[in-house]
Amino acid sequence: MKINEKIRNVAIIAHVDHGKTTMVDAMLRQSGIFRSNEQVHDRVMDSNDLEKERGITILSKNTAVQYKDIKINIVDTPGHADFGGEVERVLKMVDGVVLLVDAFEGAMPQTREVLKKSLALKLKPIVVINKIDRPGSQPLKVVDDVLELFIDLGADDDQLEFPVVYASAKNGTATLDLEKPGEDLKCLFETIITTIEPPKCDLDGTMQMLVSNIDYDDYVGRIAIGRVERGTIEVGQAVAICKDEEKVLNSRVTKLNTYEGLKRIEVENAQAGDIIALSGVNDINIGDTICDYNNPEKIPFVNIDEPTVSMTFSVNNSPFAGKEGEFITSRHLRDRLFKELDRNVSLRVKETDSADSFEVSRKRRVAFIGFDREYEKRRL
Repeated sequence: MKINEKIRNVAIIAHVDHGKTTMVDAMLRQSGIFRSNEQVHDRVMDSNDLEKERGITILSKNTAVQYKDIKINIVDTPGHADFGGEVERVLKMVDGVVLLVDAFEGAMPQTREVLKKSLALKLKPIVVINKIDRPGSQPLKVVDDVLELFIDLGADDDQLEFPVVYASAKNGTATLDLEKPGEDLKCLFETIITTIEPPKCDLDGTMQMLVSNIDYDDYVGRIAIGRVERGTIEVGQAVAICKDEEKVLNSRVTKLNTYEGLKRIEVENAQAGDIIALSGVNDINIGDTICDYNNPEKIPFVNIDEPTVSMTFSVNNSPFAGKEGEFITSRHLRDRLFKELDRNVSLRVKETDSADSFEVSRKRRVAFIGFDREYEKRRL
């Protein structure tokens, strides 16, 4: 089987505020993605309005950096267990994880939750002890704590032999030896390339791609995001969509994008091992498999956590109803809720007996974080 040696796919996981997004920023800057005169904001991966306000990663995002002749696809995962629906599916796109741990706080509960999922998928881990420049940091003790956590979570012998990188994401430095301060992130890039294996995807087989995430665009509709598991996919290619073992639909690829830094770059074709965004297939969902038209074959997918919390959204019927706000009717409320389903597959929206109320469900207490700030102010 011929595999793509020039690609590495890795996810970065960490507890909230342990410096994960800052580390991704530093990797992007040092890879030469940005022009020398380009103005770039801090924490560029937290692009959602609520992410910027709260300083946490909510939505899984893809980016890619080029180090020497190797393309490193990076998946920035949510740092909170409440967004487990985001984490579970994107881990299917990668072959390893970078576990970022604060050198002062050590491994925290959210670290445990996401790490458990990655170890169960047999992904190869790299441990980065971040904020080693923080007063009171204890990097060596934290390494011991992380090792205990791995053992407690049932890591196998190979996963227990994880490499350790000591870093300061804020300063953009990393080192393999605490006695030798780092000057850049070169050793982190090298560790990713040498530790994480190339994707075990067959370049010569018939095309096959698992949909691990969904985006939405008002012009092209649903965008399927995932890793090409086998063969080559091209613009204009006729494909089969395996919804389950029996239901198969036919469609055609109209647009392909790969990732370069924070941008999606339009391409004519993509090979096995690369993470792509595909347009043209409207009736597509997470867990579907896009296959060669003549060889439909579904790929098994992980089960996403079912919703555990529900909330009823209703129009404002108080004495102040209609005094302010632009979208104040049940039709506007319904349109906005169902539009969210185009992007957020962890959400459930159910119409109730009342035309003015809708039951919205998602996992745990952050069920409705996907709504933009504008709607939170409208007193619907």
